[in-house]
Amino acid sequence: MNDDSGITHNSAYDSTVAVQAGVVHNANISIGHQDATPEEKYKLGVRFLEDGVPSRARDLIGQAIAQKYDNAEVRFHWVLAMLSTRAYHDLGTEERQQLQRASEAVRDYAEGEWKDALRVAFDLLAMRGTPDGETERVLERLRTLSPGVRDKIVHHFDLVLTGGLKDGLWAERRLWAEAERLDNQRVQRVWAYFEPDPIGPRALPPRPSTAAAARAALPVRAGLFAAVTAVLAVLALVADPASAAVELLVALAAGLTAAHFGRRWWYQEHHLKIKSRWLQIPNPRDPAATGDGFTNRVRHSFDHYFTVRVPYGLTPQEWLGHTTDIRDSLAAEIAVLYRESRIPVDRVNWLIRYLAEDARDRYGKGTLFDQRRLNQTSAGAKGLCVAALAVLGFMTLSLLGTVASGGGGSQLVLAVLAVAGAVWSGRAAASSWLEAGGEERRLAEETREYQEQLAARQAAYQKWKSQLDATRPSELEMETWLTCDKTLFIDEALRHYQLTWQDLITHTILLTPARPYRRGRVKGGPWRYSRYAFRLFLVTQDGVREVGAEFDFTNARRGNRQRSNYRFDALSSVQVTEHSETGYDLELYLTNGPARNIRVKDADADQLVPGENAQEITDINLDAAGFVHTFHLLEGIAADGKGWIDRINPKNLPFFHAAG
Repeated sequence: MNDDSGITHNSAYDSTVAVQAGVVHNANISIGHQDATPEEKYKLGVRFLEDGVPSRARDLIGQAIAQKYDNAEVRFHWVLAMLSTRAYHDLGTEERQQLQRASEAVRDYAEGEWKDALRVAFDLLAMRGTPDGETERVLERLRTLSPGVRDKIVHHFDLVLTGGLKDGLWAERRLWAEAERLDNQRVQRVWAYFEPDPIGPRALPPRPSTAAAARAALPVRAGLFAAVTAVLAVLALVADPASAAVELLVALAAGLTAAHFGRRWWYQEHHLKIKSRWLQIPNPRDPAATGDGFTNRVRHSFDHYFTVRVPYGLTPQEWLGHTTDIRDSLAAEIAVLYRESRIPVDRVNWLIRYLAEDARDRYGKGTLFDQRRLNQTSAGAKGLCVAALAVLGFMTLSLLGTVASGGGGSQLVLAVLAVAGAVWSGRAAASSWLEAGGEERRLAEETREYQEQLAARQAAYQKWKSQLDATRPSELEMETWLTCDKTLFIDEALRHYQLTWQDLITHTILLTPARPYRRGRVKGGPWRYSRYAFRLFLVTQDGVREVGAEFDFTNARRGNRQRSNYRFDALSSVQVTEHSETGYDLELYLTNGPARNIRVKDADADQLVPGENAQEITDINLDAAGFVHTFHLLEGIAADGKGWIDRINPKNLPFFHAAG
């Protein structure tokens, strides 16, 4: 949803969404290191293969084989990685030769399930261009494999299996996709994948205390005050003992009264002034406070969560009006605690949400403003303090009058100097006394508040992190759901055009982000998006049928579909443009229309984490999007027109023999 602040929010989970923000999780996939054993490289390669990154799988499993870690299981997954997201004609000459040599080496492996699976994989590869009647034997052998192994072959050989091979498997493939697309509580869990890992809890530590310095200065200042006050008292008592005694007693009582009632007042004002200065709380209505800085984003986030966490009986606007000062103070606190480079507000939203909930709950209990009331000095106390100070001033002047009436000019001059000294030293002594006592009190209060706040925030952090860890889908689950979506999308297009796999020469599907989206990935893995644009290209003898649709991955719902058909000669050229600051664009030029620009992926150089290579991550994302096969397919059609069909005909490619 969109609120008045202009920020986009995920209404289902109250999560503030940066327009194109991305999150990287340090889980599930780890980047291989040079010292990894061949077995570790193989297992990591299989993990990449399962999670939809066959290019990395080919590299890692190939390294394991080169280091003599080779058996039927390893070679089986290497074959899957070689052909995943690629058609046979996408392979280079060296890769075809590698497959042929691997097929000839199958006989050397120990008998077992993996050797059987490897034989079936090579037999399927050798079936290209074979009449459909001769494929049933291989399909029967495929069906005898265990479901897990069979599903791997069908999934990763998607662009290899054609014609009767694909038709014979498609019905059960479609049923599998329908059963799995919403499995494992997809709709209830996908949102957590795009949530950033929360940053740890923090609270404002107690500020350094100045009590020691104030206490050290107090004896000198108090001693000076006592000395000059004693001089004034002696001069007054010598001049008029009776009047001076009364005036001194009244002045003493007034001073003690002012100290008693003024201590809390001074502490409140001093505490708030120092806190505001330390946090540098800006006025949100000050033009200088506007902008797109971290503090401003924190304030917007507080406004959002206080809008959706409203006490019963209040409207959001009423609640915002009640809590203006509280929100400003909390926003300044969070900004001070978390203002670091490369820390987005999304990682702190859990704490902002908790503070909004805490304010709502305390308001419901009637304790939200307790701290303010406890520190607030009543008007009566302030009045008594002011009155006592006025009486003290009046008594001081009265003492001067007593000295003037009963003594000489020299005594009056001495008394005036004593009053001036008493005012100066008294103010300095009072300041040291108030600061020493106030700082001790403040330090004790802030230490207690720090410990209580940190413990409460730690509990809230652990609760949120545990919820995320328990809810966030694995890479395998995300890839499985995406595969189901693609499968059903292709099936719907085939049904619409009344096509069978025997009618198709080949096909490809391109996955691109659809704005606005959220994106996330694990370290070393591809970006996954909350919203995709699917583009399916079905190639038949008559030309190309293109079907597009936007897809909300979080709830498995498709939007409106767009369909277009064009002849082979209508596609004049295909270009790829790389922009370092924006990403990769695919441009299709048709003879009868304007160029079509497709954003394949956004730039992500600023989203890399330590240990990642920018080009490697780019290749992984292009691979996961189906870009390589799509580009080769469209480029070939644009270059050769209908002649491209003959070029990829299995009869015109080096024949593959399943020698194993």
